Amino acid sequence: MQRTRALSLPALVLSLVVGGVTAAHAEDPCADYVPQEKPQNASRDIVGLDLDQIMDQGSMLFAVYEDYPPYSWMENGQPKGVDVEIAKLIAEYIGVEPKFNFVMSGENLEADLRVNIWKGSNLGGRIANVMMRIPYDSKFKCRVEQVTFTGQYAAESIAIAYDKASYPEDLPVPAYFRFDKVSVENDSISDFYLGGMAGGQMMTNIVRFPTMEGAMEALANQEVKAAMGPMGQLEYGATETIGIHQPSLAGFAVSKWTLGTAVHFSYKALSYMVDDAIAAALADGRIAQIYADYGMTHQPPVR
Repeated sequence: MQRTRALSLPALVLSLVVGGVTAAHAEDPCADYVPQEKPQNASRDIVGLDLDQIMDQGSMLFAVYEDYPPYSWMENGQPKGVDVEIAKLIAEYIGVEPKFNFVMSGENLEADLRVNIWKGSNLGGRIANVMMRIPYDSKFKCRVEQVTFTGQYAAESIAIAYDKASYPEDLPVPAYFRFDKVSVENDSISDFYLGGMAGGQMMTNIVRFPTMEGAMEALANQEVKAAMGPMGQLEYGATETIGIHQPSLAGFAVSKWTLGTAVHFSYKALSYMVDDAIAAALADGRIAQIYADYGMTHQPPVR
């Protein structure tokens, strides 16, 4: 069975979508933080390279999700995508060559970070210096102390793409999907959200695809009247006959979140350099231009 690439994202965001944030965490997101056992932070567990080693070897390795347009994929043997281009900006700022490790998403975000940043896989594989497209959440940050979450470069949000001819005046909202077919990526935030609305009345009209790319192709081919998912992916897959809007989503505690990078907690100097590189590229518009080059709107990170 093909694994969907969106598995890691709901692991962090879905808990906020469904349950919201408690009053205690609104004031202090680390209120229930319990320090983890120290042996995992002992020197024998430290993997990867520090900034000096990266500079000496002249290159750094970025973990990016595989087959994930418009963010990261291989095309004719060359890495492509928004996250790939932003990684190149980071490497250029540090003064080294960027290299890429295309990885599958695991069962949750903790697993992705464990395998790619701070421990590695039991089956072997490379530890990256930086991992791209990491959803940032202050409560999650408290739980994963082996990782420094830095370099916040964009925000993502949920939107609805629709066939303009099917909705010439009233733009579709989730309630419409009790009657109209809507495509989603399987096991994504949109899938969970729509499937749980109105006592499951929309289930028969939800058409699931392994990828958001497939969901948008179904909309372009008029197999469905709408598609729901991350705005960036909707924009990338849109045609002249497709419109996109962001209606109010009842019961959605978090429909917009910040994306950044992850670095091993031991390598603070590297994390500072990554953050500086992102800050400079946000300030002079280079990151916004990367998004525009892929036909997308850059949403600034939520501070």
